[in-house]
Amino acid sequence: MKYAAVTSNIAGLGSDKWVLSAAASRRIAAGDAIINLTIGEPDVAIDRTLVETAVSAMRAGRTGYSNGRGEASLLQALSDHYSDRLGRPIGTDRFLCLPGTQTALFLVFQALCDAGDEVILGDPMYATYEALIRASGAVPMPVPLDPEHGFRLQAEAVARKITPRTRVIFLNTPHNPTGAILRPEELRALGALAAEHDLWVVSDEVYGDLTHGAQTFTSALADPRFEDRTIVAASISKSHAAPGFRSGWVLGSAEFCARALPLSETMLFGSQPFIADMTARAVADDRALAHAMAARMARRAAIIAEALDGVAGLRVLRPEAGMFALIDIRALTSNSLAFALDLLEKTGVAVMPGASFGSALEGWLRVALNASDDATREACRRIADYAETRKGRT
Repeated sequence: MKYAAVTSNIAGLGSDKWVLSAAASRRIAAGDAIINLTIGEPDVAIDRTLVETAVSAMRAGRTGYSNGRGEASLLQALSDHYSDRLGRPIGTDRFLCLPGTQTALFLVFQALCDAGDEVILGDPMYATYEALIRASGAVPMPVPLDPEHGFRLQAEAVARKITPRTRVIFLNTPHNPTGAILRPEELRALGALAAEHDLWVVSDEVYGDLTHGAQTFTSALADPRFEDRTIVAASISKSHAAPGFRSGWVLGSAEFCARALPLSETMLFGSQPFIADMTARAVADDRALAHAMAARMARRAAIIAEALDGVAGLRVLRPEAGMFALIDIRALTSNSLAFALDLLEKTGVAVMPGASFGSALEGWLRVALNASDDATREACRRIADYAETRKGRT
């Protein structure tokens, strides 16, 4: 039988990336005591007032069809939030509401890219990015992110990748898996480069409210000179501990939203009104839950660094934001998948191999920061013992 080319373009780029997470889930279902540090789940339940808002909306009959852009109350809440964050008016006509950041980014690349176009992005990258790009027919053009620059994408490296086929510079700030935050001057340089070559800038900013310590986040939309070519995607999945509600949005120019709206309506003609009501309340609330979550995750990153940095040649990269720390295991092996699988088998600790996030992170592990402090310490003890054993065999 014949299939569309997209099925070949994205073959192996879906659940295959999450082998460790699936293996850990199977072990947990079988009753094994696994410390699962694979997925960026928030470490607390969603605020009960948000659940009650959704339930009340359902009881009030907010279960019918919506429209392609999103419910008016949510569009206004987003407008108010970003107007305040960016310090200039951001109209409601600049948003499209979709079920989560993943769907929002899928829409963006479908709207911007044709077959054979090129999308420049950093490597390492979030595990689904390559498939998002290839599903549009475009080709990912990874730029290795240098640890010497804190894994932050540099305009000079991007410039060397630009060709006549380049269409988009794809950013992720704060970055998954490294936790790096692009600096204002780096964003300005990338925006100027995009303007020079008439390119789009797409920025996944879902971790923007999860900065650690005194770190600050700057949106790719901060500089108004580049706002007509810059598109931001985000959601309440991380900031409000609501990943299962699948509620996100795109912020772009009014022209982009008008052009992308028919595609959005073709994909999904409107999100659920009761979820929109909940999201409007979440967007309008302060970020106390996110800030408390970020503080706990920064503390766990410090626990990991104190316990593992320097042990058996391991090095720990502490994040500036987000839900993950990185462990450099290159002193022990260059095969992060084999290491992670054996670590799970021998110790019951599940982490993500760096190879799931691009070739530049081979020889690293991504460790989620959402387990309790005690579970994190225990995981570190087991990892340290395992690493010492591995070192003794080399």
